[in-house]
Amino acid sequence: MSGGVPDTPGPAGDGVRITAVNSKCAEYEVTNSGGEPADVTVLFSRLSASGAALDSVTETIAGLAPGATEKKRIDLAGRGPERPGAGPQLKIARVRSVPSAEAPQPGGPCPASGLRVYADQGDAAMGLRVVGLLLRNCGTSTVTVNGYPQLQLLDLEHRPVDGVRILTGGAGIATGTGADTPPQEIALYPGEGAHATLVWRNTTEAGAPVNAPYVRVRAVPGADPVMVTPELDLGTTGRLGVGAWVRDDGGEPVTRPSAG
Repeated sequence: MSGGVPDTPGPAGDGVRITAVNSKCAEYEVTNSGGEPADVTVLFSRLSASGAALDSVTETIAGLAPGATEKKRIDLAGRGPERPGAGPQLKIARVRSVPSAEAPQPGGPCPASGLRVYADQGDAAMGLRVVGLLLRNCGTSTVTVNGYPQLQLLDLEHRPVDGVRILTGGAGIATGTGADTPPQEIALYPGEGAHATLVWRNTTEAGAPVNAPYVRVRAVPGADPVMVTPELDLGTTGRLGVGAWVRDDGGEPVTRPSAG
């Protein structure tokens, strides 16, 4: 690496290690210590000389084989102000790893299941959290959904999180979140989509707070699971509201079967 600042190793964590960083770029490596191929997403924070956050960079390494290490580079040139003469600082803010077979695929080739399931970036205000689960039929056959997505809450090690009550609808958490549409049967033709809403509060009172960064989602009973990362910081509430699937108005071009 070059750029006028000596290469300096950075911090390591959760199988990710920053190996060098200067004013123009950073190098890091990711190791999959698990037993199956994984998609690893790393959130880096770039800090000023005083330690203030300047911006963030998200990188994903897809299909990392068990035991493998992959080296990557981040371009830092032109990513915001720095104090003259001071080297940039880079911090590993968060690492999330999901089995490649269960990774969300919002774009690219259609999964073998014919369904795309993924989560949006969500919204948060005054301790209320709202995250959308998005479903798209990218296959060639009609898919029918009826009711609520099936959820399994998982901790950092992908172990089930117990003791959380999953409510149907969001009214038990907050009103006006869009999670209270009654369940109905929805036929999704190729190109059509639907969404469901997750609602929770991160209120913390007596007891230990519960965090479930991962959620394994099945769009319909028996469907292939998809592992999303809504970062459920449930506090001590012990409750998560889930809305029924609701048809989307927009979508990709739709080809419906002929009436005859």
